[in-house]
Amino acid sequence: MIALALCLVAFLACFWAGRRSVGLGLVVLFAFGYFYGILRANLLTSFSHFIFDAGMIGLFLAVFTAPRDPDRPKDSQWLRAWTFVLIAWPALLILLPVQPLLVSLVGLRSNIFFLPLLLLGSRLRSRDLIQLSIGLALLDLIAVGFAGAEYFLGVPRFYPLSPVTEIIYNSGDVEGGFLRIPATFTSAHAFGGTMVGTMPYLIGLWMRAEKSVYRLLALVTMPIALLGVLMSATRQNFVLGSAMVLFAFSAAKLKMKHRLIFVLVVAIVGYFALTNTRFQRFKSLSDTDTVAERIAGSVNRSFWEVLTEYPMGNGLGGAGSSMPYFLQSEVKNAITIENQYALILGEQGIVGLAIWIAFLLWFFSRAPVAFAKGPWANTRRLAWGLTAFGFGTAWIGTGLLTSIPGTLLLMLGVGWTSVAPAAERVEAVDRWDLPLGRPPRAHAVARIAEPITRKPGLAGAQDFD
Repeated sequence: MIALALCLVAFLACFWAGRRSVGLGLVVLFAFGYFYGILRANLLTSFSHFIFDAGMIGLFLAVFTAPRDPDRPKDSQWLRAWTFVLIAWPALLILLPVQPLLVSLVGLRSNIFFLPLLLLGSRLRSRDLIQLSIGLALLDLIAVGFAGAEYFLGVPRFYPLSPVTEIIYNSGDVEGGFLRIPATFTSAHAFGGTMVGTMPYLIGLWMRAEKSVYRLLALVTMPIALLGVLMSATRQNFVLGSAMVLFAFSAAKLKMKHRLIFVLVVAIVGYFALTNTRFQRFKSLSDTDTVAERIAGSVNRSFWEVLTEYPMGNGLGGAGSSMPYFLQSEVKNAITIENQYALILGEQGIVGLAIWIAFLLWFFSRAPVAFAKGPWANTRRLAWGLTAFGFGTAWIGTGLLTSIPGTLLLMLGVGWTSVAPAAERVEAVDRWDLPLGRPPRAHAVARIAEPITRKPGLAGAQDFD
């Protein structure tokens, strides 16, 4: 009953927040996503698997059924078309009786459920980004706080052993025999990936927020989030975080003082990494034989075997994507895969994989748009780079399209960076403080979103790139 009540609360809360603004709706949805793992682990019922789903449905209904805001730019026709095609093909596959109906429905959910977030991402404006960035910063602090408690008290204190938490208990390969820390998420990978995924928005909040308290919040949260990546002891996220740091220095246009502060942040995290053996699992990447064997098993053996045996796919859910433990025994000819593209092939066949490859080629062709100048240009560049890296390494793991809430960050980033930033009015006050759902008052409008010079006396104002 508790899990069912939480599903209802998630639906109503996200619907209410989504009616107020897209940014606030996303913050509430992320809150349920951050706590989804620990709630599901301690409420061992079937309804606990749908808490996040209920919240997302509420947000979709709130946003897509609301009267059109005249200030909101129209959705990109290309992005709408791609979203339709990506959803339509799996929807047609559910008509094929390859897998049991419940298995196919779960497979349909994992293949299409996050795709409407592409359109939500394309609707993000300055007001939404400020709200989203503040919300993510606060949620990161809470998550790393739980991770700290698990570090000292032990993961079993928070995650009892069950079929839901089996993946957590199978990851006891940290120095000293410790478990990788999941914080409040479904796994350590979801924890570390989310911490990395929020970094572009923390950097954006640090550089764009008008109030010093918000900039301080972002600056404090950044090293703590990177510390969370080390606590998760996930090698891929360490590589991803390191690549994003390099991307920030090479692609992002940072002022000298921002670069110095960023170096200080990285140095603090590096100190913890070098002085604590439990944070050094990433050193196993130096074992080239193990890495090569892992890549060969993921890319070559699984992919080509699936392509040969199931060229038209094993049906939705046939590759076990995000399958609840109580339905795993119902999957026919279950495929075990360590390759996201092979997983798509295993469930959607060659046609589905071809559609996804074509979509990704279109997305990467939009790189000049992602790097366009604007008030959030640095965040857009980092979000695009993070997304590109995620898709570029998807052949050595799964979960890229089903992680909660990591996939939420991924799809928002794809939708936001694939369309040109809209010319909009930007208030001189933080939009988090404005009455949500109402247009800003005339005196709050200070400038137009185009290159300007800094005006003396405008506290916290930042120059556009």
